[in-house]
Amino acid sequence: MDIVDLSRLQFAVTALYHFIFVPLTLGLSILLGIMETVFVMTGRPIWREMVKFWGILFGINFAMGVATGITMEFQFGTNWAYYSHYVGDVFGAPLAIEGLMAFFMEATFVGLFFFAWDRLSRVQHLIATWTLAIGTNFSALWILIANGWMQYPVGARFNVDTMRMETTDFMDILFNPVAEAKFVHTISAGYVTGSVFVLAISAYYLLRGRHIEFAKRSMTVAASFGLASALSVVVLGDESGYTAGHNQKMKIAAIEAMWHTEPAPASFTVFGLPDLQTRTTRYEVSVPWVLGLIATRSVNTPVPGIIELVDEARTRIANGLVAYETLVAIKASPHDSGLRDKFDAHVADLGYALLLKNIRPDIEHATPAQIQEAANSTIPNVPVLFWSFRFMVAIGFWFIALFTVAFWLSAKRQLDRYRWFLGAALLSLPLPWIAIDLGWIVAEYGRQPWVIEGVLPTALGVSSTDAGNVLFSLLGFALFYTALLVADLYLLIKYIRLGPDDTVEANPRRRLAMVEPRP
Repeated sequence: MDIVDLSRLQFAVTALYHFIFVPLTLGLSILLGIMETVFVMTGRPIWREMVKFWGILFGINFAMGVATGITMEFQFGTNWAYYSHYVGDVFGAPLAIEGLMAFFMEATFVGLFFFAWDRLSRVQHLIATWTLAIGTNFSALWILIANGWMQYPVGARFNVDTMRMETTDFMDILFNPVAEAKFVHTISAGYVTGSVFVLAISAYYLLRGRHIEFAKRSMTVAASFGLASALSVVVLGDESGYTAGHNQKMKIAAIEAMWHTEPAPASFTVFGLPDLQTRTTRYEVSVPWVLGLIATRSVNTPVPGIIELVDEARTRIANGLVAYETLVAIKASPHDSGLRDKFDAHVADLGYALLLKNIRPDIEHATPAQIQEAANSTIPNVPVLFWSFRFMVAIGFWFIALFTVAFWLSAKRQLDRYRWFLGAALLSLPLPWIAIDLGWIVAEYGRQPWVIEGVLPTALGVSSTDAGNVLFSLLGFALFYTALLVADLYLLIKYIRLGPDDTVEANPRRRLAMVEPRP
């Protein structure tokens, strides 16, 4: 593996480890706010105990998320130095705002949540809990604005004089449609994760005959919130498909293993076996019209296939070479306005010409065969995307079914009656993380070979360092993060086995104290 592969692998490993903790933090923060709201409205102490117990698990997960997330930002400087130089003026702003605004908000109010129960009134503590939840979601917002810009780089342009991307309209970056779609889709997935977590642990207690009333109430909240979230994931995922259909056509074509453009509206492939050698999809089972409706919101707009998109990429590479050659000429004659006008006319395709840098350094002398090779490199790994997307969608529909049954049983007050359902809920515990990681594989692997879509190829973004250094740090991160994961699982399992402390149903003296007024 070369420096590019190792740098990509290191970032993928650290990101996937970090994202074990992020979605659960997102989901539990909102659930804590809902549970404490019920406590303030009803005054029933069992809801306070629920907030405290699930809050302990939230705190463990929150701490691990912070520990695994900090190192990711440092990698932009250590492993992706040219990327940071080329787009740092644009990409760095959302990350800085996330640190200054959202993270400090989280850190402040997480302390109030845990240590101010006896120092704040009920309403004041409720405000602190909801502010913590809002801060957690704000943190995700700014990270996803940065990531959305990588997928759809709006509000910025290449500066000929500085040789860097610079912000032209921060509002375009802030209200990037891709970032908006990714944000609502990602946080909804986090809400599903938190709901499945609460549902599964509560099912475990009911199967063991422990903390019955606590578990029933927890499952009722998780069932309602989880069903709404699971439905939102499907709807908002459809919106992500629509935005990708505009600016990441190759990703859509690869997800569908659609090698050639179909007559509009395109069909959706439910099953098939993509064949990279023959560039066909064998044993294809399709549903008419569905892909066209998702990707274009119309019945008369075609969805381009992989082969046609490669031809388009070849044309853009040739056009980008004009921009590159003009850029070289501008360096020799920086005040030639004619050259600058010519460059501006072709700069949109400069990134495509840079794909040739991975083939030969003097790209202005590239042969037609090399241009074709660069165009072919715009095809991501089709089988990986094809199957990752379908397994993710299948798990998503399973969640809708699971939460629908849970909601119906909670309405009938029969959550503890059917052990098959409790077993299914418990066995579903790892599925949200599998679905989320598959979703990130589709999102990030699907935009290769770009680190910034259409602007900067991944191969050019890496640091000029030794591959051995990256390999050494990769192994170190893997060992350290694995140790953190083991510690996280140990603590979660420990407190789950202990169960909620001093609950109403487990402490007769406390129950009596709640009925009788204190002297």
